[in-house]
Amino acid sequence: MKKITFIYPAIGKKPGQKYIRTWKMEPLPIATLAALTPEHIEKELFDDRLELINYGTATDLVAITVETYTARRAYHIADRFRERGVRVVLGGYHPTHLPDEAAEHADAVVVGNAESVWEQVLKDAGNGGMKRRYHGRSGEFRVLPDRRIFRGKKYLKLGLVETGRGCPFQCEFCHITTYYGARYYNRPVADVVADVKRSGRRLFFFCDDNFVANPQYTIELCRELRKLNIRFAGQGTLTMAKNPELLRELRRAGCVLLLIGFESMADENLQGVGKAWMNTIGERGELVDRIHAEGISIYASFIFGLDHDTHATFDQAVVFALEKDFYYAAFNHLLPFPETPLYRRLQEQNRLLNPRWWLDGEYRYGDIAFQPGHMSPQELTEGCLRARRRFFSYPSITKRAVRLLRRYPSLSFLWVYLHSNLNLKDEVEGKFNLPLGKGLDELPK
Repeated sequence: MKKITFIYPAIGKKPGQKYIRTWKMEPLPIATLAALTPEHIEKELFDDRLELINYGTATDLVAITVETYTARRAYHIADRFRERGVRVVLGGYHPTHLPDEAAEHADAVVVGNAESVWEQVLKDAGNGGMKRRYHGRSGEFRVLPDRRIFRGKKYLKLGLVETGRGCPFQCEFCHITTYYGARYYNRPVADVVADVKRSGRRLFFFCDDNFVANPQYTIELCRELRKLNIRFAGQGTLTMAKNPELLRELRRAGCVLLLIGFESMADENLQGVGKAWMNTIGERGELVDRIHAEGISIYASFIFGLDHDTHATFDQAVVFALEKDFYYAAFNHLLPFPETPLYRRLQEQNRLLNPRWWLDGEYRYGDIAFQPGHMSPQELTEGCLRARRRFFSYPSITKRAVRLLRRYPSLSFLWVYLHSNLNLKDEVEGKFNLPLGKGLDELPK
């Protein structure tokens, strides 16, 4: 085999509008596959979010990373290459959960992590005898991504690095924990440090679903990261605030922002989705204050449409977010991802309105694919939109900026805050009603 073409599909695009800016991050899985591909094989990348795909490119194999949101677009791309007789391999969390569906559009499907099987995939492709399915292991991963494949691409100036995969919790709606069986796998600290150094960046997002899943590991990692003089953000649970040493080491290492899933202000909702370990509302506020006291800001995430939500739920979440001066906040509707416990429960209750919403050509970003308990689907959509507009209003951005400056007196950090919040304000409307699965080649001319 002489050449492989990697493709990263877009979620969707609106006619005459640029792709959502905050979705233009480096596709880390492709850099990992590039590192596993021998040097003698020519490699090219078409990022559907940034450029037109050359369907006529001379290549021996096309590899596409598929997420649930990008499945429809990925299958369209795969079908076009296969019409030419070019072999296609699909991988990612969506094909892992729905390999039979993916197999309808591919010559081979990688189920699970690709690291342990990629060498065999390429060997079989070179011999002309690819298997229909490859099963990767979910454990240790030791590959340093090859970011050379990103050259010439206009991504956000933010380095993405993994420190682990999986999560020890069992949230009903999460497809990550579904695959990893509520287990968490750490990457060796030395590998993470080497990855950070090789990236050439100074600002990072540690893209693990739970950066603090193993507190002692995170403390050890932070003590090494502290030597590199970087700034970073990560994702974690609010329980980290109960560990003063962990918070202190995060701050010393350069942590400036943490994405935390608050999900709901109602304890019965948290119990219903497997997050009973979350804190009561009173304690929640105290833990937020501890994180802020360390000079670390919070990106808070809320989910609407849970079984105990009412029309008052939207305002309760926004009021809490404004009172706590969160750096960012996301107000999203519950989404039944395939093969999750949530999906199966809604299916058993006959509440799925669109069982294969990810393949529906009429589906729009923000559409509701299930019947909520105490409101209509349209009311849920409108409530989410109203919450986003309120939080990212000009008065809200201004008030939070003043309080941020008191907490973290840095003009450069303030500039980043203002720039990003104003950008997210625009994206509230840019994301709404975005057609899922539409690429530039599918939009009306």
